Amino acid sequence: MSMACNLCFSLHLFLLLVLAIFVQLGTSGSKVEVLPGFEGPLPFELETGYVGLGETDDDMQVFYYFVKSENNPQKDPLILWLTGGPSCSSFTGLAFQIGPFAFKIEEYDGSIPKLILRPQSWTKVSSIIFVDLPFGSGFSYAKNLTAQRSDWKLVHHTHQFLRKWLIDHPEFISNEFYMGADSYSGIPTPAVVQEISNGNEIGLQPHINLQGYLLGNPTTTRKEKNDQIPFAHGMGLISDELYASLQRNCKGEYTNVDSINELCLRDLNYFDKCLLGINMYNILDRYCEDDSPKKHESLWRRSLNQKFEDSLNSHLRVPDTRCQIYGFFLATKWANDESVQKSLHIREGTIDKWERCYTSDFKHQISSSFEFHVNLSVKGYHSLIYSGDHDAVVPFMSTEAWIRALNYSIVEDWRPWLVEGQVAGYTRSYSNKMTFATVKV
Repeated sequence: MSMACNLCFSLHLFLLLVLAIFVQLGTSGSKVEVLPGFEGPLPFELETGYVGLGETDDDMQVFYYFVKSENNPQKDPLILWLTGGPSCSSFTGLAFQIGPFAFKIEEYDGSIPKLILRPQSWTKVSSIIFVDLPFGSGFSYAKNLTAQRSDWKLVHHTHQFLRKWLIDHPEFISNEFYMGADSYSGIPTPAVVQEISNGNEIGLQPHINLQGYLLGNPTTTRKEKNDQIPFAHGMGLISDELYASLQRNCKGEYTNVDSINELCLRDLNYFDKCLLGINMYNILDRYCEDDSPKKHESLWRRSLNQKFEDSLNSHLRVPDTRCQIYGFFLATKWANDESVQKSLHIREGTIDKWERCYTSDFKHQISSSFEFHVNLSVKGYHSLIYSGDHDAVVPFMSTEAWIRALNYSIVEDWRPWLVEGQVAGYTRSYSNKMTFATVKV
C-alpha cells in the first residue's frame, strides 16, 4: 500500500474514532399530531426532532422528520433518505417523492397550502428518516454553516446523525437498515454506506444492521453529459447529422472540452440550442424555465437556480401552477408559516427563513462514487439502482455504463417488471447483489 493510501486509511480511522467519542445522547424528538393544511388527525405516525452533532450539541443541530412504517414498524426496514442538490432538504423526498403526503396543486390564495395523502408512499412498507442535510437546508442549523458544507462533511454528519438517532430510538436498532438517495446524493451516499460499514467493523455503537442501499437517477462519475448526447439522439431530440458530427468532432468526450476544439464546441452549442425548450428532468413533461438547469451550468445539479431563489424569496412572482416548481413554491409558503413551525416543534429563532435548497459554497470533494460501489460490492451489500427512463440529466444509459464497469455477471437478464399487470419498467440483476431498474415516467 502506498504512503498516500496509508495516510488516507489512517485519517479515515481517526475520523471514525472521533465519531465514536462524539456519539452521545443529544437528541430530541416529538410526535406530530396534526399538520396545518391537512384535514383531521394524521393517519400515519410522524415524529420530528433535532440531533446535536459536534463537540457540544450547540455546534450543529440536524432536524429530521421520521415516519413510522404503516405496516409493521417493529419488523419493516428502516431507511435514511438524502435528497440531491447537493444542497436540498430531504423534505423534498418527504413531500414530493416517497413520503405519505403531498401538496395539493391549486392556485395560492394566501392561506396555508393544502396537503393530501400519497397512496404510493414508501412508508407503507418501511420506516423512513428524512434528514435536513447538508446544513443550510431546511430547519437544521449550525454556528458556522460555511464550514459544514462539503461532500465529506455531509458523509460524516449523516453517519454521526444515524448512530445518535438510533441511540435515542433503540427499538429500531435491530431493524434492517438501508441508505436511500437520489440525484446528486449518488455521490456522497455510497461513501456514507462505506463509512457505516467501516464503523461497524471497528465496533462503533450502536451496531447498525446495514443491509444495503438504493439510489434513484444517481450522479456517479460527474461525466453524465457524455451520455446525454446519445440519449438525446435516441429520443429524437437531435438529428442524425448533428449526432454524427458530435461523435466525429468530440470523439465521445463532451465534458471539459478543450477551447481549441472549435468544431466540438460549435456542435455542443447547437446541441444546447436544440434542447432549450426541453424539461431535462423528464423530457415528456411540460417545459418551465425555472424547472430546467441552466445550460451553461453543470447539468447534474438539481438545486433551484439562483434566479428563482431570488424571485421566490422576494415574492416578486409566482410560478405557473402547471410547473413542477410550483409545488416547491407552495412548500416554501407552508414551511415558513408560524402555525406549521409550531406543529413541527421548530425551535424559535434558529433559522431566519426556511429554504428547501441553498445555492452557494458547497465544496465538491468526491469526484466519483464508483470506487465506493466497488468496495460495497466486495462486501456483499444489496443495492437497487433505478432510473427514470425519460431523465436527460442523469440518463439511464450513464447509470448502465458504470454498472457494467463493475464487471459482475448477470444472474437475471433484462425483463419487464409489472404493476397491476402493466409494464412499469425493465430490470436486470447482477451477482454482486445489485439490481438495476428503469421506471416508466
